[in-house]
Amino acid sequence: MWHYTYILENNRGYQYVGITNDLKDRISRHNRGEISSTSKYKPWKLINFTAFPTREMAADYEKYLKSGSGTHFRHKRLVPKKLAK
Repeated sequence: MWHYTYILENNRGYQYVGITNDLKDRISRHNRGEISSTSKYKPWKLINFTAFPTREMAADYEKYLKSGSGTHFRHKRLVPKKLAK
């Protein structure tokens, strides 16, 4: 089973980084307001994801993307320039 680290963005340019093993279901749950940390900021659009063979690898990458240097990398390399704020 693959595990995914994903980046969502809403209409205001806010981003959310998370992990899941079912991307389609997880994004639907975000947009239905079932995820408390993102329910106030919907709708969300998937802008990037990376697949990993283990949950641990996906979690490590998520932690990096949420760090200071990871946020810089995310905005410079992973998010299209037209979406980056």
